[in-house]
This record gives sequence, C-alpha cells and structure tokens, in this order.
Amino acid sequence: MFKDSRAYSGFSVDNIDAAKAFYGGTLGLDVRVGQMGILELHLPSGATVIVYPKDDHVPATFTILNFPVEDVEKAVDQLATVGVKMERYPNFDQDAKGISRRDGQEIAWFKDPAANILSVLKADRG
Repeated sequence: MFKDSRAYSGFSVDNIDAAKAFYGGTLGLDVRVGQMGILELHLPSGATVIVYPKDDHVPATFTILNFPVEDVEKAVDQLATVGVKMERYPNFDQDAKGISRRDGQEIAWFKDPAANILSVLKADRG
C-alpha cells in the first residue's frame, strides 16, 4: 500500500524560532521554512524531518533523532564548543563527557531547546 510513499517523520517544539536557530545554526543542518512556517530539516542521509510548533508541546521522553558519526567523542567535543550539554541517565554508565559505551556501541544524548532528546552514536560500519 505505501511502498511508493515518500514518508517522513516529524516532531513538535514550543518555539519554532529557537528550533530554527538550534538545528540550522548550532547543529549546522540544512533547515528550510516550509508551508505554514513548518521547518524542514534536510538531513545528509537524504531524509527530511519536519519540525512544527505546538502550543501545548510536551518534550519527547525518548530519542527523536539520532546522528550517526564516525567519532562520538569528537562530536561530543564539537557540541560542547557550541554550548550543547550532554544528558546523563541513571541506568547508563557514562564517562566524564556523557558518552555511554556498552556492548560495543557508543552513544551520547543531548536536548534541543524544546527539551526533545537527540543523540550522537557510533556509525554502523555494516
């Protein structure tokens, strides 16, 4: 039924201007303003994710967007230089930089201005 559909994902924020500044400026993504002021994140993978304003926004309690990278520690250091702080979770053993290394995977979490959870994680070489 949907095999030819160009599906996309989206999430809400409480301040579209802050989201545009964060995703476009801080993270350096290709952010475009679409219909009705909705942001379109055009990711290097070719995927598009929409970001829409919602007056009664509630931050996601799960990771909404993952950024696979070759070097997690380098990505965390780069995020720190632009003021992004890594999150800490009680059930994960994380180093001083906030990186969890478990079962051969490396991942670190951070939040956008609307408190949605994002991550950088070791790119799968498969």
